[in-house]
Amino acid sequence: MLRLLIHWVLSAVALMIVAHVVPGFMVTGFGTALVASVLIGLINGTLGLILKILTLPLTILSFGLFWFVINALMLKFAALLVGGFEIRGFWPALIGSLVLSVLNFIVRAML
Repeated sequence: MLRLLIHWVLSAVALMIVAHVVPGFMVTGFGTALVASVLIGLINGTLGLILKILTLPLTILSFGLFWFVINALMLKFAALLVGGFEIRGFWPALIGSLVLSVLNFIVRAML
């Protein structure tokens, strides 16, 4: 349980870092980042998983790069649902998904 809470907080911190690094990617506060990180996890675990399964041939043809497009779309969808979390355009979402993936990889490696 503690590990899940730590992962949640670190995911929110990663989201805040992405908001400071990527122009067009905005999070108004840490509370918003906490809510957004939960929602991103839920969306990726449901809708994102379905999309990744349906687009598996395209993902294979693109050597896995299409997953970042799906992740960008899931980030945009989460931004529509969470007030104070905004992504202006597809490119900030794509770059944000790349940076967020790297940061989450580092967090998972630390845990």
